[in-house]
Amino acid sequence: MKIYLKPYIYLLIFNSLGLIPLQVKSQNITSPNIVLIYADDLGYGDISNYGGYIPTPHIDNLAKNGLKFTNAYAAAATCTPSRYAMLTGEYAWRKKGTGVAPGDATSLILPGSTTLPGVLQKAGYKTAVVGKWHLGLGKEAPINWNKDIKPGPLEIGFDYAYLLPATGDRVPTVFVENHRVVNLDPKDPIIVSYRKNLDGNPTGDKNPEQLKMMYSHGHNQSITNGISRIGYMSGGEKALWQDEDIADILIQKSIEFLKENKNNPFFLFLSTHDIHVPRVPHERFAGVTGKGPRGDVIVQLDHTVGAIEKALEKLNLEENTLIIFTSDNGPVLDDGYLDGAKENLGNHNPFGQFRGGKYSAYQAGTRIPLIVKWKGKISPGSKSSALISQVDFLRSFAALTSQNIAKNKAIDSQNQWKALIGEQAKARKSLVQQAIRNVLSYVEGDYKYIEPHSGPTKVPWGVNIETGFKGNPQLYNLRKDPGETENLVSKMPEKMKKMKEELKKVRNSKSLNITNKQ
Repeated sequence: MKIYLKPYIYLLIFNSLGLIPLQVKSQNITSPNIVLIYADDLGYGDISNYGGYIPTPHIDNLAKNGLKFTNAYAAAATCTPSRYAMLTGEYAWRKKGTGVAPGDATSLILPGSTTLPGVLQKAGYKTAVVGKWHLGLGKEAPINWNKDIKPGPLEIGFDYAYLLPATGDRVPTVFVENHRVVNLDPKDPIIVSYRKNLDGNPTGDKNPEQLKMMYSHGHNQSITNGISRIGYMSGGEKALWQDEDIADILIQKSIEFLKENKNNPFFLFLSTHDIHVPRVPHERFAGVTGKGPRGDVIVQLDHTVGAIEKALEKLNLEENTLIIFTSDNGPVLDDGYLDGAKENLGNHNPFGQFRGGKYSAYQAGTRIPLIVKWKGKISPGSKSSALISQVDFLRSFAALTSQNIAKNKAIDSQNQWKALIGEQAKARKSLVQQAIRNVLSYVEGDYKYIEPHSGPTKVPWGVNIETGFKGNPQLYNLRKDPGETENLVSKMPEKMKKMKEELKKVRNSKSLNITNKQ
């Protein structure tokens, strides 16, 4: 039996034997490096190339030199389930406990799972995640933050990890590198609780005079860097982050990874945090937009994109690197802090032409920007209206690296590689959206069905966003009515019934649904 290896595997083997001079080592152009830049709470209308009024020249440059999608979706309207779905190829509502994770959640993706980084790691890629994680860490609760914390990213396919364990508004407010808290002093151990205060430490509700940013709802517990968070924490003083420096640190760690792996195929998942609360721009960006901290951190995010592109150019990797830019869910303005996000909007509309927002079953919850650039391979300035979901990344990259994934694994992911790089105008036939409370919607062609749910019409913790929940089913024509204003159920009852049945089939499926592919 003959065994065929990819060309870069032969190069690695021969080089290790000293058979290839250093100057001859190169990467295989058919297996590009992959950099996935994942924004947090960035709306469809937040980028100037998508109609926004905040300058984003570097992100716009990606679109100018790459492929812009106008019909792309995150799998869910909140961060944990959208990330879970993207990394596993399975909608998060299939697994209990994958809602918005608390800061002390244990690992939601367990060793042995089929994952996006695992697929690429098996193909010979070096893999890294830098930035927000929010998928839990460790095996047992409570997590001991003073020892090795695992399982985590390294146990599911990443070779390197530099993380915000959850989000910036949750404790612990420290970085974790691989399995350990960064800069932790053993004499000052970290203790975390989501039930009671520790050692009588100051909190936002008891000590508002210590705050440099006032909370609006929730977010009134332990104080770090003059900002009160969700949850209580004591210890770890030397390990605490400064919010203003987070973006620069993530850039630094990302570029270090790129430099270390410039002679290997690599996958970098850069999971930015800028637009998620608390929004605290570095002083270089504070006040530059006149639209408050939310506007300023969008510019800061754009700077991050530019810094990564510049690093790839300096390393002569631009032509062999696929860059994907997208967001984990739709936008929200007041998400817990009085930072003037709504008051300073002016003519900028983060929601674009869509209804709802983060948390919502309506379009603004999951309809997100998606830009793909691959110099020399993707036609500059191209656009695609193909229906595509982030859950498709797993099987698409498996196809790129010639790997077969079992039908009972990554069951919601589809190979949309050709659509992703603009070689095919159509992609999915349909997809499922997930709002809070696991309320599902089904999109097929021009139409969208939202299942009935008797929950509140507004997100109940004060963000002023419509949930999209109604006691009766909803049916919309997204092409004619992108704002989802006219419920067509009474006019098209048979269409509604068909969409309802199709959603039921997806919900009950246990393996890859081949019939659902375009």
